[in-house]
Amino acid sequence: MTEPRRIARRLVGRWWPVVLAVPLGAVAGAGYAVVAHPSYAANSYVIVVPETPGETVAAVNFAQAYGRLAGQPQVLATAAAETGHRTAELASLVHGTTSPDAPMIEITGTGPRPEEAVRAAEAVSRSLVAFANTSSRETGVRLVPLAAAAEPERPTTPSGKLDVAVGGSAGVLIGALVMMTRRRRAAPTGSAAGEPDITEAAAAEPAAGEPDTAEAAAGEPDTTEPAAGPAPELAGAGAGAGAGSKR
Repeated sequence: MTEPRRIARRLVGRWWPVVLAVPLGAVAGAGYAVVAHPSYAANSYVIVVPETPGETVAAVNFAQAYGRLAGQPQVLATAAAETGHRTAELASLVHGTTSPDAPMIEITGTGPRPEEAVRAAEAVSRSLVAFANTSSRETGVRLVPLAAAAEPERPTTPSGKLDVAVGGSAGVLIGALVMMTRRRRAAPTGSAAGEPDITEAAAAEPAAGEPDTAEAAAGEPDTTEPAAGPAPELAGAGAGAGAGSKR
C-alpha cells in the first residue's frame, strides 16, 4: 500500500465521525427546505412627524415608543378584526422595528401567502396611525403612512442554501462531540495497557545496589573452620614447663 493511501486511511479512521455527520446534516437541511411550509414577509413604513418644526429628537423618541406599541393589544385589536386573526395570533405574525436616528417605524407582517403578509402589515400600520393620532395634541407628533407594503416575490423561509449550511454546521458540531467522547473513553484504556505494573516490577527486580541474597551466599567463602588441636607454640611451651618441674 502506498503512503498516500495509508495517510488517507488514518485520517478517515480518526475523523470518520465528522466525515459522516457533515453530509448527513447537509442532507437533513436540504430535506427540511423541501418539506417546510413557506413563509412570506411584507414591510410597510410609517413616519413620525413633529407638529413643531425642528423637534427631530422628540420625533425619534416617539418613534421608538410607538414601535414598541405596534405589537401590543391596544393596536392589534382593530387590526385583528380586519384580518380575521385573533389578537394573540396576529401578535406572532407582526412586529415593529425602529431606527435609532430616524423617526420611522417599519411594520413587518408574515404569512403563508404573499397577500396575507401584506394584509397583516397594512392592517397594523393603519391601526397604529389611528391609535397614535388620537393623542397628537398631547404628544405634539402625528404618524403618517410613508410606504405601503408590497407583495414579496420569494418566501423568506425556508432558504435552501441557508438550511443546507446550517445542517452541515450542525454535522460538524455533532461529529466533533463524538470524537471527543471517543478520545475520553480510549484514554484510560490506552494508559492501562501501555504502562507496566509498578508492583510487579518492584517484586520481580531487586533494589538497585543490593545483591541477590542467593548469589551472595554462593559467592562468599565459608568463614567457619573446624576445630583444630592446640597451636604448636602453646604445646611446646607446655612440654618445657613439665620438664622443668621434674628437675
